[in-house]
Amino acid sequence: MNSILKILFLTLFAISSLKSQELPEFRWAADAEGNAPYIFQDPSILSKNIGFEVDIANAIAAQMGMKAVFIQNQWDGLIPGLQSGNYDAAMNGLEITGDREKVVSFSIPYYKTYEQIVVVRGTQGINSLDDLNGQTVGCLKNSLAERILLDEGDIDVLTYEGEVNAFTDMINGRINIALVDAPIALYYCSWNPEFELVGPPVGDVEYGIALRKEDTVLLNKVNKAIYELAASGQLREIYGKWNLWNYKMKLFFNDHDEVDISPTEFDRFVASQGNEVNFSVKLHQYIGFLPLIGEAALMTLGISIFAMILAILFGLFLALTRVYAPAPFSWLAVSYIEIIRGTPLLIQLIFIFYALPTIGIKLSPFMAAVIGLGLNYAAYEAENYRAGLNSVPRGQTEAAISLGMTKYQSLRHIILPQAVRLVIPPITNDFISLLKDSSLVSVITLVELTKLYSRLAATYYDYFGIGIMIAAVYLLIGLPFVRLSRITEKVFAIDKRKN
Repeated sequence: MNSILKILFLTLFAISSLKSQELPEFRWAADAEGNAPYIFQDPSILSKNIGFEVDIANAIAAQMGMKAVFIQNQWDGLIPGLQSGNYDAAMNGLEITGDREKVVSFSIPYYKTYEQIVVVRGTQGINSLDDLNGQTVGCLKNSLAERILLDEGDIDVLTYEGEVNAFTDMINGRINIALVDAPIALYYCSWNPEFELVGPPVGDVEYGIALRKEDTVLLNKVNKAIYELAASGQLREIYGKWNLWNYKMKLFFNDHDEVDISPTEFDRFVASQGNEVNFSVKLHQYIGFLPLIGEAALMTLGISIFAMILAILFGLFLALTRVYAPAPFSWLAVSYIEIIRGTPLLIQLIFIFYALPTIGIKLSPFMAAVIGLGLNYAAYEAENYRAGLNSVPRGQTEAAISLGMTKYQSLRHIILPQAVRLVIPPITNDFISLLKDSSLVSVITLVELTKLYSRLAATYYDYFGIGIMIAAVYLLIGLPFVRLSRITEKVFAIDKRKN
Protein backbone atom coordinates (compact mmCIF):
# COMPACT_ATOMS: atom_id res chain seq x y z
CA MET A 1 0.00 0.00 0.00
CA ASN A 2 2.81 2.38 0.91
CA SER A 3 4.60 1.65 -2.35
CA ILE A 4 1.43 2.49 -4.32
CA LEU A 5 1.12 5.79 -2.46
CA LYS A 6 4.76 6.57 -3.15
CA ILE A 7 4.31 5.88 -6.87
CA LEU A 8 1.18 8.05 -6.91
CA PHE A 9 2.98 10.85 -5.07
CA LEU A 10 5.99 10.69 -7.41
CA THR A 11 3.68 10.73 -10.45
CA LEU A 12 1.82 13.80 -9.20
CA PHE A 13 5.12 15.50 -8.36
CA ALA A 14 6.46 14.78 -11.86
CA ILE A 15 3.32 16.20 -13.47
CA SER A 16 3.47 19.36 -11.35
CA SER A 17 7.18 19.72 -12.15
CA LEU A 18 6.49 19.46 -15.87
CA LYS A 19 3.79 22.12 -15.60
CA SER A 20 6.10 24.43 -13.70
CA GLN A 21 8.76 23.91 -16.37
CA GLU A 22 6.45 24.82 -19.28
CA LEU A 23 8.17 27.21 -21.64
CA PRO A 24 6.96 30.81 -21.82
CA GLU A 25 5.04 31.56 -25.01
CA PHE A 26 6.25 33.61 -27.94
CA ARG A 27 2.91 34.61 -29.46
CA TRP A 28 3.42 35.69 -33.05
CA ALA A 29 0.82 36.65 -35.61
CA ALA A 30 0.51 36.31 -39.36
CA ASP A 31 -2.20 35.79 -41.94
CA ALA A 32 -2.34 32.15 -42.96
CA GLU A 33 -3.62 33.41 -46.30
CA GLY A 34 -0.18 34.95 -46.74
CA ASN A 35 0.64 32.57 -49.60
CA ALA A 36 3.65 30.38 -50.17
CA PRO A 37 6.40 30.47 -49.13
CA TYR A 38 5.59 32.70 -46.14
CA ILE A 39 2.79 30.89 -44.33
CA PHE A 40 0.10 28.75 -45.91
CA GLN A 41 -1.88 25.58 -45.37
CA ASP A 42 -0.03 22.36 -46.02
CA PRO A 43 -1.69 20.90 -49.16
CA SER A 44 -1.35 17.40 -47.70
CA ILE A 45 -2.41 18.27 -44.11
CA LEU A 46 -5.01 21.03 -44.22
CA SER A 47 -4.98 21.67 -40.49
CA LYS A 48 -1.23 22.41 -40.52
CA ASN A 49 0.38 25.74 -41.39
CA ILE A 50 3.76 25.63 -43.09
CA GLY A 51 6.12 28.17 -44.63
CA PHE A 52 9.58 29.59 -44.09
CA GLU A 53 8.21 32.14 -41.62
CA VAL A 54 6.70 29.34 -39.57
CA ASP A 55 10.14 27.71 -39.44
CA ILE A 56 11.81 31.03 -38.60
CA ALA A 57 9.34 31.78 -35.79
CA ASN A 58 9.81 28.30 -34.31
CA ALA A 59 13.60 28.57 -34.54
CA ILE A 60 13.69 32.05 -32.94
CA ALA A 61 11.38 30.93 -30.13
CA ALA A 62 13.51 27.85 -29.46
CA GLN A 63 16.68 29.98 -29.45
CA MET A 64 15.06 32.24 -26.83
CA GLY A 65 13.95 29.28 -24.72
CA MET A 66 10.30 29.91 -25.55
CA LYS A 67 7.44 28.12 -27.29
CA ALA A 68 6.12 29.62 -30.53
CA VAL A 69 2.33 30.05 -30.59
CA PHE A 70 0.73 31.13 -33.87
CA ILE A 71 -2.12 33.69 -33.85
CA GLN A 72 -4.19 34.15 -37.00
CA ASN A 73 -4.72 37.79 -37.97
CA GLN A 74 -5.71 39.63 -41.13
CA TRP A 75 -2.60 41.01 -42.88
CA ASP A 76 -3.86 44.59 -42.90
CA GLY A 77 -4.50 44.40 -39.16
CA LEU A 78 -1.20 42.88 -38.03
CA ILE A 79 0.26 46.09 -36.61
CA PRO A 80 -3.04 47.35 -35.07
CA GLY A 81 -3.48 43.92 -33.46
CA LEU A 82 0.06 44.08 -32.12
CA GLN A 83 -0.56 47.51 -30.61
CA SER A 84 -3.78 46.21 -29.05
CA GLY A 85 -1.82 43.50 -27.22
CA ASN A 86 -3.38 40.54 -29.02
CA TYR A 87 0.07 38.98 -29.50
CA ASP A 88 3.77 39.67 -28.88
CA ALA A 89 5.12 39.95 -32.42
CA ALA A 90 4.03 40.07 -36.06
CA MET A 91 5.90 38.64 -39.04
CA ASN A 92 4.32 38.07 -42.41
CA GLY A 93 6.54 39.63 -45.05
CA LEU A 94 6.30 42.95 -43.17
CA GLU A 95 8.69 45.31 -44.87
CA ILE A 96 10.74 47.59 -42.63
CA THR A 97 9.61 51.08 -43.64
CA GLY A 98 9.85 54.52 -42.05
CA ASP A 99 6.12 54.93 -41.54
CA ARG A 100 5.84 51.57 -39.76
CA GLU A 101 8.88 52.28 -37.60
CA LYS A 102 7.05 55.32 -36.22
CA VAL A 103 4.50 53.07 -34.48
CA VAL A 104 6.35 49.77 -33.86
CA SER A 105 9.89 48.51 -33.39
CA PHE A 106 11.44 46.14 -35.90
CA SER A 107 14.01 43.46 -35.38
CA ILE A 108 17.04 43.28 -37.59
CA PRO A 109 16.01 41.87 -41.00
CA TYR A 110 15.47 38.14 -40.93
CA TYR A 111 15.21 38.12 -44.72
CA LYS A 112 16.39 40.43 -47.50
CA THR A 113 15.13 40.24 -51.06
CA TYR A 114 13.89 42.47 -53.90
CA GLU A 115 10.90 43.17 -56.14
CA GLN A 116 10.46 41.16 -59.32
CA ILE A 117 8.62 42.12 -62.49
CA VAL A 118 6.30 39.36 -63.72
CA VAL A 119 4.59 39.46 -67.12
CA VAL A 120 2.24 37.24 -69.06
CA ARG A 121 4.45 35.08 -71.25
CA GLY A 122 4.83 36.65 -74.66
CA THR A 123 4.47 40.26 -73.43
CA GLN A 124 6.92 42.40 -75.39
CA GLY A 125 8.87 45.53 -74.45
CA ILE A 126 9.01 45.07 -70.65
CA ASN A 127 12.61 44.67 -69.48
CA SER A 128 12.99 47.12 -66.58
CA LEU A 129 11.10 49.38 -64.19
CA ASP A 130 11.30 52.26 -66.70
CA ASP A 131 9.34 50.20 -69.21
CA LEU A 132 6.36 50.13 -66.83
CA ASN A 133 5.53 53.79 -67.49
CA GLY A 134 2.18 54.07 -69.23
CA GLN A 135 1.29 50.48 -68.24
CA THR A 136 -1.28 48.99 -65.85
CA VAL A 137 0.56 47.05 -63.16
CA GLY A 138 -0.76 44.93 -60.30
CA CYS A 139 0.80 44.70 -56.84
CA LEU A 140 0.07 43.92 -53.19
CA LYS A 141 -1.82 46.61 -51.29
CA ASN A 142 0.23 48.68 -48.82
CA SER A 143 3.49 47.11 -49.97
CA LEU A 144 6.87 48.44 -51.04
CA ALA A 145 5.98 47.42 -54.60
CA GLU A 146 2.99 49.79 -54.50
CA ARG A 147 5.15 52.67 -53.26
CA ILE A 148 7.77 52.03 -55.94
CA LEU A 149 5.12 52.07 -58.67
CA LEU A 150 3.41 55.20 -57.33
CA ASP A 151 6.77 57.01 -57.17
CA GLU A 152 7.25 56.35 -60.86
CA GLY A 153 4.24 58.57 -61.51
CA ASP A 154 3.02 57.44 -64.93
CA ILE A 155 1.82 53.94 -63.99
CA ASP A 156 -1.79 52.83 -63.48
CA VAL A 157 -1.44 50.86 -60.23
CA LEU A 158 -3.98 48.17 -59.31
CA THR A 159 -3.66 46.89 -55.74
CA TYR A 160 -4.76 43.48 -54.48
CA GLU A 161 -5.32 41.84 -51.09
CA GLY A 162 -2.90 39.13 -52.19
CA GLU A 163 -0.44 38.72 -55.05
CA VAL A 164 -2.16 35.52 -56.13
CA ASN A 165 -5.22 37.60 -57.02
CA ALA A 166 -3.03 39.68 -59.33
CA PHE A 167 -1.78 36.50 -61.04
CA THR A 168 -5.38 35.36 -61.50
CA ASP A 169 -6.19 38.66 -63.20
CA MET A 170 -3.15 38.17 -65.45
CA ILE A 171 -4.36 34.72 -66.48
CA ASN A 172 -7.85 36.13 -67.11
CA GLY A 173 -6.42 38.85 -69.36
CA ARG A 174 -7.27 41.85 -67.18
CA ILE A 175 -3.63 42.90 -66.74
CA ASN A 176 -0.30 41.78 -68.21
CA ILE A 177 2.20 42.93 -65.57
CA ALA A 178 2.71 42.61 -61.82
CA LEU A 179 5.44 43.78 -59.45
CA VAL A 180 5.79 41.41 -56.49
CA ASP A 181 8.29 40.28 -53.88
CA ALA A 182 10.79 37.83 -55.38
CA PRO A 183 9.72 34.86 -53.18
CA ILE A 184 6.15 35.16 -54.47
CA ALA A 185 7.39 35.35 -58.07
CA LEU A 186 9.58 32.29 -57.48
CA TYR A 187 6.81 30.17 -56.00
CA TYR A 188 3.91 31.11 -58.24
CA CYS A 189 5.45 32.12 -61.55
CA SER A 190 8.96 30.74 -62.12
CA TRP A 191 7.66 27.26 -62.99
CA ASN A 192 4.34 28.34 -64.52
CA PRO A 193 4.27 28.47 -68.35
CA GLU A 194 1.68 31.26 -68.18
CA PHE A 195 4.21 33.73 -66.73
CA GLU A 196 7.69 35.06 -67.27
CA LEU A 197 10.08 36.79 -64.86
CA VAL A 198 11.78 39.75 -66.56
CA GLY A 199 14.23 42.52 -65.77
CA PRO A 200 16.82 42.98 -63.03
CA PRO A 201 15.98 43.07 -59.28
CA VAL A 202 13.97 46.14 -58.30
CA GLY A 203 14.48 47.86 -54.95
CA ASP A 204 15.68 46.47 -51.65
CA VAL A 205 13.17 44.58 -49.51
CA GLU A 206 13.83 43.86 -45.83
CA TYR A 207 11.48 41.78 -43.71
CA GLY A 208 11.51 42.43 -39.97
CA ILE A 209 9.64 41.14 -36.96
CA ALA A 210 7.37 43.88 -35.58
CA LEU A 211 7.15 44.36 -31.81
CA ARG A 212 5.61 46.99 -29.56
CA LYS A 213 7.80 50.00 -28.82
CA GLU A 214 7.88 49.24 -25.11
CA ASP A 215 8.99 45.60 -25.54
CA THR A 216 12.69 46.43 -25.68
CA VAL A 217 13.75 43.31 -23.74
CA LEU A 218 11.94 41.01 -26.17
CA LEU A 219 13.34 42.97 -29.13
CA ASN A 220 16.91 42.40 -27.88
CA LYS A 221 16.20 38.70 -27.41
CA VAL A 222 14.78 38.38 -30.93
CA ASN A 223 17.75 40.20 -32.48
CA LYS A 224 20.18 38.02 -30.58
CA ALA A 225 18.32 34.88 -31.66
CA ILE A 226 18.46 35.90 -35.34
CA TYR A 227 22.22 36.54 -35.13
CA GLU A 228 22.79 33.20 -33.39
CA LEU A 229 20.71 31.33 -35.97
CA ALA A 230 22.72 32.97 -38.74
CA ALA A 231 26.05 32.19 -37.06
CA SER A 232 25.14 28.54 -36.54
CA GLY A 233 24.07 28.10 -40.16
CA GLN A 234 20.54 27.15 -39.14
CA LEU A 235 19.10 30.22 -40.86
CA ARG A 236 20.80 29.26 -44.11
CA GLU A 237 19.46 25.70 -43.79
CA ILE A 238 15.89 26.97 -43.41
CA TYR A 239 16.16 29.23 -46.44
CA GLY A 240 17.97 26.54 -48.39
CA LYS A 241 15.14 24.02 -48.15
CA TRP A 242 12.69 26.74 -49.22
CA ASN A 243 15.00 27.76 -52.10
CA LEU A 244 15.24 31.32 -50.76
CA TRP A 245 18.94 31.79 -49.95
CA ASN A 246 20.10 34.65 -52.19
CA TYR A 247 23.01 37.03 -52.70
CA LYS A 248 21.48 39.69 -50.44
CA MET A 249 21.33 37.23 -47.55
CA LYS A 250 24.93 36.19 -48.15
CA LEU A 251 26.10 39.79 -47.95
CA PHE A 252 23.96 40.75 -44.97
CA PHE A 253 25.00 37.82 -42.77
CA ASN A 254 28.48 37.52 -44.30
CA ASP A 255 27.79 33.87 -45.04
CA HIS A 256 29.31 32.93 -48.38
CA ASP A 257 29.42 29.16 -47.91
CA GLU A 258 28.05 27.17 -50.79
CA VAL A 259 24.52 25.90 -50.19
CA ASP A 260 24.26 22.19 -50.84
CA ILE A 261 20.84 21.91 -49.20
CA SER A 262 18.15 20.36 -51.36
CA PRO A 263 15.17 22.73 -51.84
CA THR A 264 12.75 20.07 -50.65
CA GLU A 265 9.93 22.39 -49.64
CA PHE A 266 10.08 24.33 -52.90
CA ASP A 267 10.04 21.11 -54.92
CA ARG A 268 7.09 19.80 -52.88
CA PHE A 269 5.13 22.99 -53.45
CA VAL A 270 5.78 23.00 -57.20
CA ALA A 271 4.79 19.33 -57.39
CA SER A 272 1.51 20.08 -55.63
CA GLN A 273 0.77 22.99 -57.99
CA GLY A 274 2.09 21.74 -61.28
CA ASN A 275 0.39 18.38 -61.56
CA GLU A 276 -2.72 17.96 -63.66
CA VAL A 277 -5.56 16.98 -61.32
CA ASN A 278 -8.27 14.69 -62.65
CA PHE A 279 -11.86 14.62 -61.43
CA SER A 280 -11.44 11.78 -58.92
CA VAL A 281 -8.43 13.48 -57.30
CA LYS A 282 -10.32 16.76 -57.21
CA LEU A 283 -13.35 15.07 -55.66
CA HIS A 284 -11.17 13.44 -53.00
CA GLN A 285 -9.61 16.84 -52.33
CA TYR A 286 -13.01 18.49 -51.93
CA ILE A 287 -14.16 15.76 -49.54
CA GLY A 288 -11.05 16.47 -47.47
CA PHE A 289 -12.17 20.10 -47.17
CA LEU A 290 -15.46 19.16 -45.49
CA PRO A 291 -14.25 19.05 -41.85
CA LEU A 292 -12.70 22.51 -42.20
CA ILE A 293 -15.81 23.83 -43.96
CA GLY A 294 -17.97 22.34 -41.21
CA GLU A 295 -15.98 24.14 -38.51
CA ALA A 296 -16.14 27.43 -40.42
CA ALA A 297 -19.89 26.98 -41.00
CA LEU A 298 -20.49 26.47 -37.27
CA MET A 299 -18.46 29.60 -36.55
CA THR A 300 -20.52 31.57 -39.10
CA LEU A 301 -23.81 30.25 -37.74
CA GLY A 302 -22.84 30.82 -34.11
CA ILE A 303 -21.80 34.42 -34.72
CA SER A 304 -24.98 35.10 -36.70
CA ILE A 305 -27.38 33.62 -34.13
CA PHE A 306 -25.89 35.39 -31.11
CA ALA A 307 -25.58 38.66 -33.02
CA MET A 308 -29.22 38.46 -34.12
CA ILE A 309 -30.39 37.84 -30.55
CA LEU A 310 -28.51 40.97 -29.47
CA ALA A 311 -29.92 42.91 -32.44
CA ILE A 312 -33.52 41.93 -31.64
CA LEU A 313 -33.29 42.79 -27.94
CA PHE A 314 -31.33 46.03 -28.29
CA GLY A 315 -33.37 47.03 -31.35
CA LEU A 316 -36.57 46.72 -29.34
CA PHE A 317 -35.07 48.86 -26.57
CA LEU A 318 -34.04 51.53 -29.11
CA ALA A 319 -37.48 51.57 -30.71
CA LEU A 320 -39.31 51.91 -27.37
CA THR A 321 -36.90 54.63 -26.30
CA ARG A 322 -37.38 56.53 -29.55
CA VAL A 323 -41.18 56.34 -29.51
CA TYR A 324 -42.08 56.58 -25.82
CA ALA A 325 -39.11 58.00 -23.87
CA PRO A 326 -38.71 61.73 -23.01
CA ALA A 327 -37.11 63.91 -25.69
CA PRO A 328 -33.43 63.75 -24.59
CA PHE A 329 -33.44 59.94 -24.51
CA SER A 330 -35.44 59.76 -27.73
CA TRP A 331 -32.88 61.99 -29.45
CA LEU A 332 -30.07 59.73 -28.24
CA ALA A 333 -31.83 56.70 -29.73
CA VAL A 334 -32.37 58.50 -33.02
CA SER A 335 -28.72 59.62 -33.10
CA TYR A 336 -27.50 56.07 -32.49
CA ILE A 337 -29.72 54.66 -35.22
CA GLU A 338 -28.67 57.25 -37.79
CA ILE A 339 -24.95 57.02 -36.97
CA ILE A 340 -24.91 53.22 -37.16
CA ARG A 341 -26.93 53.09 -40.37
CA GLY A 342 -24.82 55.84 -41.89
CA THR A 343 -21.42 54.20 -41.36
CA PRO A 344 -20.06 50.98 -42.91
CA LEU A 345 -20.26 47.78 -40.89
CA LEU A 346 -16.64 47.00 -41.76
CA ILE A 347 -15.46 50.26 -40.16
CA GLN A 348 -17.50 49.48 -37.05
CA LEU A 349 -15.97 46.00 -36.69
CA ILE A 350 -12.43 47.31 -37.10
CA PHE A 351 -13.12 50.10 -34.58
CA ILE A 352 -14.52 47.69 -31.97
CA PHE A 353 -11.66 45.19 -32.29
CA TYR A 354 -8.65 47.45 -32.85
CA ALA A 355 -9.58 50.88 -31.46
CA LEU A 356 -11.40 50.01 -28.22
CA PRO A 357 -8.35 48.26 -26.66
CA THR A 358 -6.58 51.63 -26.69
CA ILE A 359 -9.09 52.83 -24.07
CA GLY A 360 -8.98 49.59 -22.08
CA ILE A 361 -11.87 47.68 -23.70
CA LYS A 362 -10.40 44.46 -25.08
CA LEU A 363 -12.77 41.90 -26.59
CA SER A 364 -12.13 38.44 -27.95
CA PRO A 365 -12.57 38.11 -31.72
CA PHE A 366 -15.81 36.16 -31.25
CA MET A 367 -17.28 38.69 -28.83
CA ALA A 368 -16.18 41.60 -31.03
CA ALA A 369 -17.90 39.97 -34.01
CA VAL A 370 -21.14 39.30 -32.13
CA ILE A 371 -21.25 42.78 -30.60
CA GLY A 372 -20.29 44.51 -33.87
CA LEU A 373 -22.90 42.71 -35.96
CA GLY A 374 -25.51 42.85 -33.19
CA LEU A 375 -25.18 46.57 -32.55
CA ASN A 376 -25.23 47.29 -36.28
CA TYR A 377 -28.35 45.28 -37.01
CA ALA A 378 -30.04 46.61 -33.86
CA ALA A 379 -30.34 49.96 -35.62
CA TYR A 380 -32.24 48.34 -38.49
CA GLU A 381 -34.40 46.22 -36.17
CA ALA A 382 -35.27 49.36 -34.23
CA GLU A 383 -36.77 50.86 -37.36
CA ASN A 384 -38.73 47.66 -37.97
CA TYR A 385 -40.12 47.82 -34.44
CA ARG A 386 -40.90 51.53 -34.78
CA ALA A 387 -42.90 50.83 -37.92
CA GLY A 388 -44.76 48.09 -36.08
CA LEU A 389 -45.49 50.29 -33.06
CA ASN A 390 -46.74 53.15 -35.24
CA SER A 391 -48.98 50.80 -37.25
CA VAL A 392 -51.10 49.97 -34.20
CA PRO A 393 -54.04 52.46 -34.06
CA ARG A 394 -53.79 54.93 -31.18
CA GLY A 395 -57.40 54.25 -30.38
CA GLN A 396 -56.40 50.90 -28.93
CA THR A 397 -54.19 52.62 -26.36
CA GLU A 398 -57.01 54.98 -25.46
CA ALA A 399 -59.42 52.04 -25.16
CA ALA A 400 -57.03 50.15 -22.91
CA ILE A 401 -56.59 53.17 -20.63
CA SER A 402 -60.37 53.67 -20.47
CA LEU A 403 -60.62 50.07 -19.25
CA GLY A 404 -58.34 50.91 -16.34
CA MET A 405 -54.95 49.90 -17.73
CA THR A 406 -51.87 52.02 -17.21
CA LYS A 407 -49.84 53.20 -20.22
CA TYR A 408 -47.22 50.57 -19.38
CA GLN A 409 -49.85 47.81 -19.24
CA SER A 410 -51.44 48.89 -22.52
CA LEU A 411 -48.02 48.93 -24.14
CA ARG A 412 -47.09 45.51 -22.77
CA HIS A 413 -50.39 43.70 -23.35
CA ILE A 414 -51.97 45.50 -26.30
CA ILE A 415 -49.50 47.46 -28.43
CA LEU A 416 -46.25 45.51 -28.20
CA PRO A 417 -47.67 42.04 -29.05
CA GLN A 418 -49.26 43.41 -32.21
CA ALA A 419 -46.11 45.31 -33.21
CA VAL A 420 -43.90 42.27 -32.69
CA ARG A 421 -46.25 40.12 -34.76
CA LEU A 422 -46.00 42.58 -37.62
CA VAL A 423 -42.18 42.76 -37.63
CA ILE A 424 -41.37 39.04 -37.34
CA PRO A 425 -41.25 38.50 -41.15
CA PRO A 426 -38.75 41.32 -41.81
CA ILE A 427 -36.67 40.17 -38.84
CA THR A 428 -36.22 36.73 -40.40
CA ASN A 429 -35.18 38.41 -43.65
CA ASP A 430 -32.67 40.53 -41.74
CA PHE A 431 -31.16 37.40 -40.20
CA ILE A 432 -30.40 36.08 -43.68
CA SER A 433 -28.68 39.37 -44.49
CA LEU A 434 -26.73 39.22 -41.22
CA LEU A 435 -25.64 35.67 -42.04
CA LYS A 436 -24.05 36.92 -45.25
CA ASP A 437 -22.58 40.02 -43.61
CA SER A 438 -20.80 37.76 -41.13
CA SER A 439 -18.23 37.27 -43.91
CA LEU A 440 -16.77 40.63 -42.84
CA VAL A 441 -15.58 39.31 -39.47
CA SER A 442 -12.51 37.79 -41.13
CA VAL A 443 -10.90 41.22 -40.71
CA ILE A 444 -10.82 40.66 -36.93
CA THR A 445 -8.97 37.32 -37.04
CA LEU A 446 -11.94 34.93 -37.14
CA VAL A 447 -11.79 32.09 -39.65
CA GLU A 448 -15.35 31.73 -40.94
CA LEU A 449 -16.57 30.52 -44.33
CA THR A 450 -15.35 33.46 -46.43
CA LYS A 451 -11.89 33.51 -44.83
CA LEU A 452 -11.60 29.74 -45.25
CA TYR A 453 -12.48 30.15 -48.93
CA SER A 454 -9.67 32.66 -49.40
CA ARG A 455 -7.16 30.42 -47.65
CA LEU A 456 -8.07 27.25 -49.52
CA ALA A 457 -8.27 29.01 -52.88
CA ALA A 458 -4.85 30.61 -52.35
CA THR A 459 -3.34 27.25 -51.40
CA TYR A 460 -4.84 25.21 -54.25
CA TYR A 461 -5.20 27.98 -56.84
CA ASP A 462 -8.82 26.87 -57.24
CA TYR A 463 -11.25 29.75 -56.88
CA PHE A 464 -13.98 28.12 -58.98
CA GLY A 465 -14.63 24.75 -57.37
CA ILE A 466 -13.97 25.85 -53.79
CA GLY A 467 -16.06 28.97 -54.37
CA ILE A 468 -19.02 26.84 -55.44
CA MET A 469 -18.63 24.69 -52.32
CA ILE A 470 -18.57 27.68 -49.97
CA ALA A 471 -21.51 29.33 -51.77
CA ALA A 472 -23.48 26.08 -51.46
CA VAL A 473 -22.82 25.97 -47.71
CA TYR A 474 -24.06 29.55 -47.31
CA LEU A 475 -27.14 28.58 -49.28
CA LEU A 476 -27.77 25.46 -47.18
CA ILE A 477 -27.41 27.44 -43.96
CA GLY A 478 -29.73 30.17 -45.21
CA LEU A 479 -32.46 27.99 -46.75
CA PRO A 480 -34.14 27.01 -43.45
CA PHE A 481 -34.40 30.68 -42.52
CA VAL A 482 -35.76 31.57 -45.97
CA ARG A 483 -38.42 28.93 -45.39
CA LEU A 484 -39.07 30.28 -41.89
CA SER A 485 -39.49 33.78 -43.31
CA ARG A 486 -42.13 32.60 -45.78
CA ILE A 487 -43.99 30.71 -43.08
CA THR A 488 -44.03 33.68 -40.72
CA GLU A 489 -45.23 35.94 -43.52
CA LYS A 490 -48.20 33.62 -44.08
CA VAL A 491 -48.94 33.09 -40.39
CA PHE A 492 -48.73 36.73 -39.36
CA ALA A 493 -50.12 38.43 -42.48
CA ILE A 494 -53.13 40.52 -41.42
CA ASP A 495 -55.16 39.93 -44.56
CA LYS A 496 -54.74 36.14 -44.37
CA ARG A 497 -55.59 35.57 -40.72
CA LYS A 498 -58.65 33.50 -39.97
CA ASN A 499 -61.40 35.27 -38.09
